[in-house]
Amino acid sequence: MLEVLTLLVVATVATGVVWKGSTWLEAAANDLAAGYGVPAVVQGAVIAAVGSSMPELASVIIATLRYGEFELGIGAIVGSAVFNLLVIPAVSVLVGGRMDTNRDLVYKEALFYMLAVAVLLLTFSLAVIYYPLEGDLLEGEITRPLALVPLGLYALYLFVQYLDVSDHDGARTDIPLARTWGWFAVGLVVIIVGVEGLVQAAIGLGDAFGTPAFLWGLTVVAAGSSVPDAFVSIAAARDGRASVSLANVLGSNIFDLLVAIPAGVLVAGSLTIAFPHVVPMMAFLIFATVVFFAIARTDMLLSRTEAWTLLGLYGLFVVWLALESVGLVSIIPP
Repeated sequence: MLEVLTLLVVATVATGVVWKGSTWLEAAANDLAAGYGVPAVVQGAVIAAVGSSMPELASVIIATLRYGEFELGIGAIVGSAVFNLLVIPAVSVLVGGRMDTNRDLVYKEALFYMLAVAVLLLTFSLAVIYYPLEGDLLEGEITRPLALVPLGLYALYLFVQYLDVSDHDGARTDIPLARTWGWFAVGLVVIIVGVEGLVQAAIGLGDAFGTPAFLWGLTVVAAGSSVPDAFVSIAAARDGRASVSLANVLGSNIFDLLVAIPAGVLVAGSLTIAFPHVVPMMAFLIFATVVFFAIARTDMLLSRTEAWTLLGLYGLFVVWLALESVGLVSIIPP
């Protein structure tokens, strides 16, 4: 029991470190967006999203290289994506009032995000089909060429955003760019330190309860690494910038799925994926995506009632994982 409490304290402290580093990184990202004069949607979907997604990227690389737990990194990414979709918009609405969406968000960002989910699942499927491994589970090897598939889609996403920026005649703010990039780098280093603690806590909790570490990646690491996304989106919602808030959520998820996971493969060379572990997680993510898209499209706004619906769905997600952890449910094989 003492060991579990210690690990929970480590996770809490690490989350605080991630939050502090994210504060510096997000402030620098906002200044850079103003300095380069980019439109609001692009600011949320690219600059703020990439900045706030650094914890997820760090979790994949650290879990893979230091601990050989690639699936823990995947669990952190999928869990973070679910948290971003269901919790952050809901809390943003409850804090800042109803949030109006628009067609750019619904028909470009949201649909591109749904495509990102499909492409990542396709990449996992190709690994199992063309690079199968012998064993009790249906496993496959994700190689560097396969990792280029989601990265190629993210390159297309950046190209679309570049076209939006080139068509936008926004005013630029005079800021010290070199110093701002310096604070961006400092924030990134602090985030990496915090993520190291989150990954250690997740692995320790997995050992303590005799459960796969990636289950704790879905919760502990995912929630802790989503602090930057929550910070950016809630602050934007309170300032009445709904487009930045929601674009940050969708842009962060697109970056996590198409860049963070392939980054671990590119660094390690090739990594093993167990299909029975991945499919249930991705299935819930797809379900959450469909619900979010339907709510965002309805009347082009997110109301307080819809916010509670999203929080209720996340509660079901947590209950499912808790039942998996204690062995009462075995949808995800051990």
